[in-house]
Amino acid sequence: MMMLRKLAAIATLLVLMPVAVAAQALDTKATAAYVVDQNTGTVLLSKNADIPLPPASMSKLMTIYMAFEAVADGRLRIDETLPVSSHSAAYGGSSMFLDTTDRVSVEDLLRGVIVLSGNDASSVLAEALSIDGTEAGFARMMTDRAKQMGMMNSSFANSNGWPATGHRMSMKDLGILADRLIKDFPTYYPLFSETTFAFDGRVPSNTQNRNPILSLGIGADGLKTGHTSEAGYGLVGSAKQGDRRIIFVLSGMDSKQDRAEVAEKVVNWAFRQFAQKQVARAGTQVAQADVWMGEAATVGLTIADDLSLLVPVAGTTNGIDAEVIFDGPVTAPISKGQQLGELVITLAGLPETRLPLVADRDVAKGGFGVRLRTAANVLWTKFAPVADAPSDAPA
Repeated sequence: MMMLRKLAAIATLLVLMPVAVAAQALDTKATAAYVVDQNTGTVLLSKNADIPLPPASMSKLMTIYMAFEAVADGRLRIDETLPVSSHSAAYGGSSMFLDTTDRVSVEDLLRGVIVLSGNDASSVLAEALSIDGTEAGFARMMTDRAKQMGMMNSSFANSNGWPATGHRMSMKDLGILADRLIKDFPTYYPLFSETTFAFDGRVPSNTQNRNPILSLGIGADGLKTGHTSEAGYGLVGSAKQGDRRIIFVLSGMDSKQDRAEVAEKVVNWAFRQFAQKQVARAGTQVAQADVWMGEAATVGLTIADDLSLLVPVAGTTNGIDAEVIFDGPVTAPISKGQQLGELVITLAGLPETRLPLVADRDVAKGGFGVRLRTAANVLWTKFAPVADAPSDAPA
């Protein structure tokens, strides 16, 4: 049976935490947006974030992720040179201006995609990694890999975001992808902060990173812009200040200027209006669960990991709520560290935070005496006579 216990005395858990709540929601020109604090996983803004939309060049992040994977597992070497097909060379739009006589190193192609947003460079990498040597084949691989990563609102028709039927990503999926790029590939992530890349000097006017906030001194260090007439102007960005990092995804803006202004506003808002608070250490017990057929009658439910919350810096000290949810009673045997439930914390103005609760100790299955007593209690509960109502009770 699902058990839900409201922690009325939440101060026992959050005793050291002065909570400020009810942050002002951010108004943005972006038609879709997703902002998350990476350290705590707190979603600060979600606007049409689960709707699959044309991602334009922001979808190149999926190609980059899969290329990084290939380098990491040895399928590609960073100094390996790749040929340029006529299909890749034919791409217009953002470009490295490659032609079929070129052989380009994987390192230069990665920079060409990240810094120059090269549609041609993205296609070259795709064909090299494709299951059948075609960009279309790689796009199918991208879709499958996205699903494996939990990006359920993403489907790809090409490697670079060229407008195509069915080529879609949600803003939340792009946020998931950015988070994975930062965490999974710390060695290569600094490529996203490079502001210039002059590929062999062939087009001196085509050297600048299009990310408008990299040079503003606000901690921005990635990731990727995007633009088509269908998608509008968009940006997957990240910024780090102190120990905190935020990831944000914006789409559907009308101009480069709007994109730059909204991105800077989002970064400043996320860092100035929220603060990270240490709440409890791993192992803090927040509740007990009854045990069925065990050597012990109860087991403690503890926080699995250190608990930090991101809270608004302005507001009142009211509005925090917490609930413990688990299926109980819990059947023995139980292993220490086994997840038995969740702690659900809600602060006014922010989405709920869910944290696993685990058993604080082993509880072995009870012996014959325990089973006998349990069976007797069940029978007594089931068949015990109901006391007669008092004589003056209403009929």
